[in-house]
Amino acid sequence: MSPWTTEPPASVRTIGAPPTGARLVLVRHGEARCNVDGVIGGPIGCRGLTEAGRAQASALADRLVRSGEFRNVTALYTSVLPRSTETASLLARGLPSGLSARADCDLCELHPGEADGLTWSAMQDRFGAPDWDADPAQPIAPRGESWTGFFERCVTAFERIARAHQGERVVLVVHGGVIEQMMKLVMHRGPAERLKLLTEHCSLTEVEFDGAARRLLSYNDRAPLAEA
Repeated sequence: MSPWTTEPPASVRTIGAPPTGARLVLVRHGEARCNVDGVIGGPIGCRGLTEAGRAQASALADRLVRSGEFRNVTALYTSVLPRSTETASLLARGLPSGLSARADCDLCELHPGEADGLTWSAMQDRFGAPDWDADPAQPIAPRGESWTGFFERCVTAFERIARAHQGERVVLVVHGGVIEQMMKLVMHRGPAERLKLLTEHCSLTEVEFDGAARRLLSYNDRAPLAEA
């Protein structure tokens, strides 16, 4: 070994190599009307972004335009819910030109079934509230999804998208619950666990899928970047 090397030995190195696998950047949508109104926001209950949510998405787009950090993105996915598709539309000017958003229901928030469009209090009056600490396989409402089912659906979608984009960087405009499932995957936590994360609107979370390895590159990133 050269006496002038500046690199620590591999056995003690704390910084990893530059990513070469599929890089999935998960963007949480901006503040939604269903968030503010306390309405369960499935396909019926979701009515898009608030003014604050649109401002959040526009601010992130401004950052992306200034920094050029997404210049290497090759694909854009969204959930099918209006709060995600609207956020993706507002981010488009910070992405490479010509990208068309691919709406994918597997990237939606937990499917609420017959609770869709109800307030949370009305849902509890009508169906009760599942106790996912006791039984995470219990659906949230009739025809709805369970906590463990939500995890399995999201992980299957992540793996599918990563396989389709090996060596590429792709953006997924999704939901706080979807990002929690990704964090559980990266942290090797079980499907039944609830991390209760505080993932902010329009924050970025990036994970590399490299063979069987899953490497967290960033979480909850809303920090402004200097101009490139």
